[in-house]
Amino acid sequence: MRRGIAHIAGARIISVRRTPSPRRPISITPRIDRLNQRASGQRIASVDRLGKRVVLRLESDDRIIIEPRMTGLVLIGDPPTTDHLRLRIELHGRNQPDVLFWDQRGLGVVTLLSGDEYLQKLLSGKIGPDACEISVDEFRQRVGNSQSPIKVVLLDQSRVAGIGNLYASEMLHVAGIDPRQRASRLNQSQWQLLHRAMQKILNDAIRFEGSTLSDGTYRNALNESGNYQSQHRVYDRVGENCKRCGAKSKILRIVQAQRSTFWCKQCQRK
Repeated sequence: MRRGIAHIAGARIISVRRTPSPRRPISITPRIDRLNQRASGQRIASVDRLGKRVVLRLESDDRIIIEPRMTGLVLIGDPPTTDHLRLRIELHGRNQPDVLFWDQRGLGVVTLLSGDEYLQKLLSGKIGPDACEISVDEFRQRVGNSQSPIKVVLLDQSRVAGIGNLYASEMLHVAGIDPRQRASRLNQSQWQLLHRAMQKILNDAIRFEGSTLSDGTYRNALNESGNYQSQHRVYDRVGENCKRCGAKSKILRIVQAQRSTFWCKQCQRK
């Protein structure tokens, strides 16, 4: 999402407002009138990413943080529906598109924080380092002390930020690691393989602009389908032959921490 709107850096905000919606309002902090007052007239100094969050850093050093949660989309194109459009950031310029936040389930959160608040609330241990930037040693240190299954720990954003459920299954398959294995039981070689797989999977997903599944929920910033779903090795392929070992094994599905995990028992052994 961040990549799709990165070009708005340098634009000036005219207004930030809720859009009329018959759906349950999303959480916006502070109140929208106060947020609009602080953001209006400010230039967007940069468009950043913190895990799954899109961060608009303003010239005042305030940050508008958009957390999409399950079904939120940050768009500069037409939204999938008007009923679920939650927020509009109007930018100055005839050819400058508005930034829209669309959220089907209404779980997303929009927050405005000062620079100091951003450092204290989000960068002081509550959210882990970005998965695309963390070193293998820090990765093992932050994740490897847990007795929980490795797939479950990978989703803990306080340890490492930016790994979603789909991509956790994919990277474990590439690394050849059983998703049920305790994180603390992985050896050094497995950590290196998993770290390498994590970096590859996430960067490939960014390059392909994400995965749009059969429900069509995920869209890129222009309201177009992502393309990474064509690269899936295991996710949502239950009962199909494994792309790694072929007909030797079929893709299985289990539930971990109330989330689906897809894996191959032939390629991913403890």
